[in-house]
Amino acid sequence: MLEIIGILGGGAMGRGIAQVALQNNKSVIVYDVMPNAAEIIIKHLTVTFDLLIGKAKITNDQKNEYLANLKIVDSMQKLADCDLIIEAIIEDLQLKKTVFEGLSKVLKSSAIVCSNTSSFSITAIASAYKDPSRCLGLHFFNPAPVMPLVEIIPAYQTDPLLVEQLKAEMTQWKKTPVVAKDTPGFIVNRIARPFYSEALRIYEENLATKEDIDLAMRQIGGFKMGPFELMDFIGHDVNFSVTNSVWQATFYDPKYKPSLSQQKLVEAGFLGRKSNRGFYTYGADSNVQNLESTPMEKLKPIFDRIITVLINEAYDALYWQLADPEDIELAMTKGVNYPKGLLAWGKEIGLENIKSRMDALHNAYKEERYRCSQYLSRYSG
Repeated sequence: MLEIIGILGGGAMGRGIAQVALQNNKSVIVYDVMPNAAEIIIKHLTVTFDLLIGKAKITNDQKNEYLANLKIVDSMQKLADCDLIIEAIIEDLQLKKTVFEGLSKVLKSSAIVCSNTSSFSITAIASAYKDPSRCLGLHFFNPAPVMPLVEIIPAYQTDPLLVEQLKAEMTQWKKTPVVAKDTPGFIVNRIARPFYSEALRIYEENLATKEDIDLAMRQIGGFKMGPFELMDFIGHDVNFSVTNSVWQATFYDPKYKPSLSQQKLVEAGFLGRKSNRGFYTYGADSNVQNLESTPMEKLKPIFDRIITVLINEAYDALYWQLADPEDIELAMTKGVNYPKGLLAWGKEIGLENIKSRMDALHNAYKEERYRCSQYLSRYSG
């Protein structure tokens, strides 16, 4: 049984994972070296639990029990009794490897050691641990208490039995676990890239405004947010970093090439909602518009192009067996709230139609970015 959960990192993600574990009656030890870590983490979680009490989601007695089961420590040595470790520090591969090397000196041999990285190689991180067969990726989505999906990513060295153990554990935590190969971006952050990159390409070519692109995806596709709204919401520092990481890790595959427009936003410090300015401005000077007057015939080509490249990417993931088809569909609907699974969406539109559209884009641009997935080439029609 995994009863004592250790979490490295007391930032938003670490606190969110801690909350999930506490609400599943686990003892939680959070290790963080930031000044006043204990005060900050306990304050955040207390406020969160008070809000849940106000919504009648938990009782005051439960809140007190959760906080009693929480310990904040400033020494890695104090993680020695943990059954499961979840690293949730900043996205820095070398730093993560250093942390795993440090954990090697303090953890018991039966501990399961996980990284919450969104795109780095689990195999590379695991190589720094004393027994890499005990290491996996365990990728929660932000906010962890709300988002149901968890990606489980075995490293090349991982004991296969641990995958099933973690699937069972995450199911007990009322999460939806999916299993992904240790490839750049795993499932969600790889398949979702065209939602942003193709929107940015259309925008940079001046083929449509950001407002019309967002409107097309909301109105025709049923997405809760358009690409530019969502990038502003996520934060351009985060979104650009993931895109850049996937691009580099795939040996600079042009499909994942980052956008200069987004890079310039990051360089300017226009990170989206968190800085009150991204593609849109927020706060008192907000210029976010919910235009509903653009004719459908203008919006439809925008939607068709973005959904085509998204579906092509999903079928490419299936072709390369990055995950089972069921997990691909679950990942996109539960991890990023897509209105339907992309594989099913492709069959609804028609795989031959998707192939024809991809071929047309490839013929028009003569770029590898628009190569049709071998799955569609072989199995459509």
